[in-house]
Amino acid sequence: MSEQVKRAVKDFILKEFLPGEDPANLTDDLPLITTGILDSIATLKLVLHLEEKYGITLEAHEADKEHLDTLDKITALVAGKMK
Repeated sequence: MSEQVKRAVKDFILKEFLPGEDPANLTDDLPLITTGILDSIATLKLVLHLEEKYGITLEAHEADKEHLDTLDKITALVAGKMK
């Protein structure tokens, strides 16, 4: 399940925020927020996407780099919410 979530999140980020980027460059541990790939608007868009797609609710304190900075962190957060 986690691999499916990670693949879907990666596809979304590539399509929405990194069009034309080589998918191999978006590694599981690439910092997305701290490198500026995701700004505040992009982060909100990602949060809305995750909530709609997976039927989860993210708390305000979870919409930060501690939870959303890498594919691994995003996947862990979504997987934890889906239990």
